Amino acid sequence: MNFTKFKEKFRELPFISARSVVTAAAGDRQIMRNQLTRWGKNGLIIQLKRGVYMLNKNDQKLHPSRFFLANQLLWPSYVSLESALGYYGLIPEAVADVTSVTTKKTSRFNNPIGRFVYQRVKPDAFRGYRSYKDEAGLDCLIAEPEKAVADFLYLNVRRYSKPRPKTFLGSRTGFRTPSALVSARFFRSCGFLKTAVSMRLPANSASSSRKRKHD
Repeated sequence: MNFTKFKEKFRELPFISARSVVTAAAGDRQIMRNQLTRWGKNGLIIQLKRGVYMLNKNDQKLHPSRFFLANQLLWPSYVSLESALGYYGLIPEAVADVTSVTTKKTSRFNNPIGRFVYQRVKPDAFRGYRSYKDEAGLDCLIAEPEKAVADFLYLNVRRYSKPRPKTFLGSRTGFRTPSALVSARFFRSCGFLKTAVSMRLPANSASSSRKRKHD
């Protein structure tokens, strides 16, 4: 299969698996894999991870978002943590990596599209996410605002908590538990304080927050 035929066959797909290419080519498997390697070196295709590719930007018919690709590179997963907090406008900083949670082992993939980071959570914590369509009309999974905060605190508690059960914060505030302290430190580190105890966001936070575009 030459590149012209390859492009015409797969240009409507958001990503391409090596297995589907080998099946479509109906030829020698190793020859086709070598062909993919050559096309990658020539910039005709982009390797997202081992065995997964996409066409170069000029030849793509679909332009999937990084959030969509994050969902597909490791399944099951949903976008959460810093990326979701940035999406909802809950942190002021731009987030370079695409951060997700998964029930599989902690992983990361580096490719020309960006760096995709996955942190493991227990299966019973893999919830609190929703589906939305990106600019290409592709379904993406992302944490709800409250769950993005909860995932961050769950996975980063050691960075923000102290090894003591309670801390006295003054006569007006009294004692606070470690979870409250973690919540306060995290939000202060982001430049604001939504809450210090319940870690709940307003019910309309998702709709009122300005959504940011992700290419």
